[in-house]
Amino acid sequence: MRGKVYSSAVRSSILHGSETWPITKELEITLERTEMRMVRWTHGKRLWDRVPSSELRDRLGIESISTVLQRNSLRWFGRMQRKLDNDCTKRCLEYSKLCEPKCRGRPKMTWMEVINRDLRELGLCKEDAADRARWRRLIGREDRDNLDGR
Repeated sequence: MRGKVYSSAVRSSILHGSETWPITKELEITLERTEMRMVRWTHGKRLWDRVPSSELRDRLGIESISTVLQRNSLRWFGRMQRKLDNDCTKRCLEYSKLCEPKCRGRPKMTWMEVINRDLRELGLCKEDAADRARWRRLIGREDRDNLDGR
């Protein structure tokens, strides 16, 4: 029961709009820390109680926030891939660096770079997103949606 409340109230507010964030390692670590702080608070545990994070997550029946972030962005990517070519949101993906001034150093991480990294990591290709049911199964959303009653 607490896991469902946590997922629907706390996690959804933390991850609001996360589909379009270019997730860096620094942001991912910050979100992991924040989530574990909330999970520990939910269980009434402190860091010095030395209870592993994975055990606390298992008790609530939730998965890592980085997995949820990856799934959210891949779900959004699949939606964009299935849109018509003349749709304005799909065309915006092509124009990721409009009139950006040239700065020294490495450019900021873009959303598309994060998506390409996730696709490589999971062994997927962009063409897989054309079939919605298959895409949901590949990114691992099917089992969660069945629990939600969709």
